[in-house]
Amino acid sequence: MAAQRLMKDGLNTASAQRIAQAINQVYPEFNVEQFIAQIDSGLAALELKQRVNHFIAVLAKHLPQDFIACHKILTQLKPHWDHGDPDDALRSFAAWPVTDFVAKYGLDFPELAFDCLHYLTSLFSAEFAIRPLIEKYPDLSAKYLRQWVTDDDYHVRRLASEGTRPRLPWGIRLQRFCQDPSPNLWLLEQLKDDDSEYVRRSVANHLNDIAKDNPDIVIDMCKRWQQDASTKTQWVIKHACRSLIKSGNPEVFPLLGFTEFPNVILEKFSLINTELTLGDVLSFSVQLTSSSNSTQKLAIDFVIYHMKANGKLSAKVFKLKEITLNSKESISLTKHHTIKAITTRKYYSGAHKIAIQVNGREEVIKDFKLTVPD
Repeated sequence: MAAQRLMKDGLNTASAQRIAQAINQVYPEFNVEQFIAQIDSGLAALELKQRVNHFIAVLAKHLPQDFIACHKILTQLKPHWDHGDPDDALRSFAAWPVTDFVAKYGLDFPELAFDCLHYLTSLFSAEFAIRPLIEKYPDLSAKYLRQWVTDDDYHVRRLASEGTRPRLPWGIRLQRFCQDPSPNLWLLEQLKDDDSEYVRRSVANHLNDIAKDNPDIVIDMCKRWQQDASTKTQWVIKHACRSLIKSGNPEVFPLLGFTEFPNVILEKFSLINTELTLGDVLSFSVQLTSSSNSTQKLAIDFVIYHMKANGKLSAKVFKLKEITLNSKESISLTKHHTIKAITTRKYYSGAHKIAIQVNGREEVIKDFKLTVPD
């Protein structure tokens, strides 16, 4: 069986060859052999972002020092670009250093840089490369982004959303938009019903970013959208609210069709074991009975309150079940949840809690003790 490829493998000797050959077609002075040799030097030891920066540094040695000349070269690449093996999921990575080269060496030439990114983003999304420009030239950025939301190329329309995400993974965090996302809301408004799912997914991810700092803005926007939402916009709303659902924000549940004020009685909530050691299974059962005269749609979650180093408790919401409960109907639920070591959480010995949550509203709670061996 072939070894699984890592993401860093998307930038390798073959990638260097594809870059060099495309540039050489436009700029014959580009030394293909020397470029590839310099890329290969020390490449194996580098991780993904280090490889991106390494490619950029070598590109800078072989392209003109004048960014105006670079702009002319880079905006002629696409007809000569080798898109790589269609079965290679990482084939687009070869263009990543090319877009990020623009971010580094075109920062003092914003008009040309924006033009480059508009042109190159269909090769590899310029979502990382555009962020330094947004930080340095907010007004100019806004001008271009407002134009791009109606561009014929869906890659460009997506860039208007993805490039402005406040908390883009691997990207520079745009603190200004974390604090006040209002400059981006108009862009998302224009793109929420886009024909491309690729664009709509970016809109949902962008709103999910906003929800982490400004949940009320996202809830209010989604409520307004829902009044006359198409099927496409309904999909965006659902995916945009996933962090709000995970956090148990009660206002978001009616947006997704759950009963706004559920009437249920939770009883027979029991833990199989109230004293656990890290690695053990936390097993519990609970019975829910409808006290409503009408059918209710319910999202049942459980919340574990983990002990922190400072002795305080930190809540983590887990999905249990989505159900439709008829009038006076009862249902029993059982769950087995292993509390095991994971890289994203450090466990501490002490008193913990578990609660049952219905449509974001905590109903009942139990205590248990966790022991973490030294």
